[in-house]
Amino acid sequence: MGEIMKKLLKKVFGLDKIEEEVEIARQKLEEAEKARLEAEASVQKALEEEELAKLTPKERATAKGEPWVAVLDTHVNKDNIRNGFFELDWNEHFVLELKRAGYGFDGDPDEEIVDRWFRDLARNILGEEGQDTTRGAGFINVVPISKGKSEVS
Repeated sequence: MGEIMKKLLKKVFGLDKIEEEVEIARQKLEEAEKARLEAEASVQKALEEEELAKLTPKERATAKGEPWVAVLDTHVNKDNIRNGFFELDWNEHFVLELKRAGYGFDGDPDEEIVDRWFRDLARNILGEEGQDTTRGAGFINVVPISKGKSEVS
């Protein structure tokens, strides 16, 4: 049977209309599936964002694999204003970044690595202010509080 004869028979029996309707239905199904997948992705993203919003800034940065450090508290000695301490907190990504920058090596305690950075930071601040970076200003004492936290005085 030739192609012309097939088309004629399809037209006579209405199969051409059925095939068109089937094609339209298939396209609608594909569009609906695409919309469903997009909706699922949107819901998943919203759930992930909701979970991230519940986290502390440190937890959020850690979950994203980003370095994070913060000064949790600053204490000044009331009897001698030249003395005091900072309580620092950080995540493992920050320590890794410090290692890459040359502040430490694998096996060094995290507190020592952060202390090296903090001392360097203090010297840089003094230098930017035109202060003598070699002057005696007491000592910096680092007391580990817990993993990822230290008191610096």
